[in-house]
Parts: sequence; structure tokens; C-alpha cells
Amino acid sequence: MLTYVLRRLLQSLFVLLGVSVIVFGLLHLTGDPTRLLLPLEAREEDVRQLRALLGLDDPLWMQYARFLSRAVRGDFGLSFKHQVPALTLIAQTLPATLQLTAAGLGLALLVAVPAGILAALRRNSILDALCSVGVLIGQAMPVYWLGLLLIMVFAVGLGWFPAAGRDGLSSLVLPATALGAFSMARIARMARSGMLEVLAQDYVRTARAAGVRAFVVTYKYALKNAAIPLVTIVGLEFGILLGGAVITETIFAWPGVGRLAVDAIFSRDYPLVQAIVAMLATLFVLINLAMDLIYTYLDPRIVFVQRAR
Repeated sequence: MLTYVLRRLLQSLFVLLGVSVIVFGLLHLTGDPTRLLLPLEAREEDVRQLRALLGLDDPLWMQYARFLSRAVRGDFGLSFKHQVPALTLIAQTLPATLQLTAAGLGLALLVAVPAGILAALRRNSILDALCSVGVLIGQAMPVYWLGLLLIMVFAVGLGWFPAAGRDGLSSLVLPATALGAFSMARIARMARSGMLEVLAQDYVRTARAAGVRAFVVTYKYALKNAAIPLVTIVGLEFGILLGGAVITETIFAWPGVGRLAVDAIFSRDYPLVQAIVAMLATLFVLINLAMDLIYTYLDPRIVFVQRAR
């Protein structure tokens, strides 16, 4: 187990390194940030001085080496726009993003898992058909469209929830619903297919023939084995929701990392964008590693061994 974890962590370092190279290269293709930081009537001499001050007149390989040497020490530099450390801005906004992501994923699991289980237990029934229609609708609705629809109906029309901002749990309902709807549909479909596969196994039929109660068969034996693919999809969905939070936070004016990233991209704030991507990529890698380790609890037959050489 320890060898597997160390090997995965080493692989993760190469993944993060590749992500940093791609982001660094794409950012420098967007244009010169000094043109946005200076007034329109700024002289070329002022532009050259600011580029020198920010270190943007050095070759790209030198800029990347400087960025990487600082990043490994946890220093992503000062934000061009805000003139404060990039990690300070992330530390101020990351809790809001994690709260929104956790709420969206929690809502998706709370609705999708029971719906998928009931659809599998009542296969080809009206309940199963309704679940399938709901999955289709959930995966067909874009986040931005659903977010605007929720604002129009429940915030503007009915006045039940705030339309924007982060002020208490009531302001979390609409953005969490908009963010978790797509994941809700995917998880419900996975829960249904996983349960159908497990319920067809011999040990489930044997337990039923032995007179074991249906509740025990479903939730003690079948659900635990059906949860293995669910764990996989939950780990992936968490990363997808972190990325989807960019759109949701912009629509609902949620003060999170996604909204900060959009602002940083438009202002070509290189250090801030690189720090945000590095932080989110690290979270995604660690969460998927945790999901892999949970497999051993759900199925003790899974053993992580080092490949023979």
C-alpha cells in the first residue's frame, strides 16, 4: 500500500508539472498584460519599464524556471492586478468554492443515489421511466441556462432565495442546485446500472433464496459492491464541479476561486491564474488518490501491489 501511494504521488508530480507547462504557455499566448495595467496613453518607454519590472522581458524558459523554482517553495508571486501574494487571494476565496462544490456534490448524492437504487429495484416500472427522463433532462441542461432559470423563478419571481452573493445558507441553495444538477443525472445513471449488475449476481439470488430480508440484501450486500463505480464517478465529479464552479460563481456572483479566475484571465494576471490552476489541479489529484484508497475498504479483494519488473 505504501509503495503504491508513493508511486502515485510521484506520478502526480509529473502531472502537475505538465499542467503548469501547458498553462504557462497558453497564458503567454493571450497577449501582453502590461497593456492592460497601464493607461491607454502610456508611452512605449513606460511599457518597457513595466515589462522589465515584472520580469516579462526575459526569455520564456527563464520566466518558467523562475516560476517553477518559486512554486516548489509555495511562492507563486504577486498578483499583477491586486499587488498581493497570489496564494493570499486564493486562501480568501477557496473556502467559498469548496463550500459550493461540497454542497453541489452532496445534493447530487442525496438525490441521485436513492433514485438510482429505486429505479434498479423497480426496473421497467413508471418510477424507472421517470428516473430515466430526469437523467436525460439533467444532462441536457447547461449550467448557465439552469442558473439563470433558477434566478428568474425562485429569486426574482417567488423571492424565496437571494439571487446573488454569499450570505447564509439560503444563498447557497440556488448555486448548489445549478452546479449539482448535471452530476446528479450522471450519478443516478451510474447508481442504477451498478445496482442492476450487482442484483443479478449469484450471491444476491442465494441470499434472497435463503430468506434474507430484502432490505439487508439491498443495502448490506448489493449496495456496498455497487458503490465501487460510484466512488470512481464521485472523485471525477468533484473535479468537474470545481471546474464548473467557474460558470456558477460568475452567474450567482459567488465570491470563490472560479470568479477570481475569470477576473484574472481577463486581466492577464499570470501569477494568479497559474496559482489557481496549480491549486485546483493539486486538489483534483489528491481527491482521486483518496478515492483509489477507499476501494480497499469497499472491496478487500483489491490489493495494490508493485508491478513486477
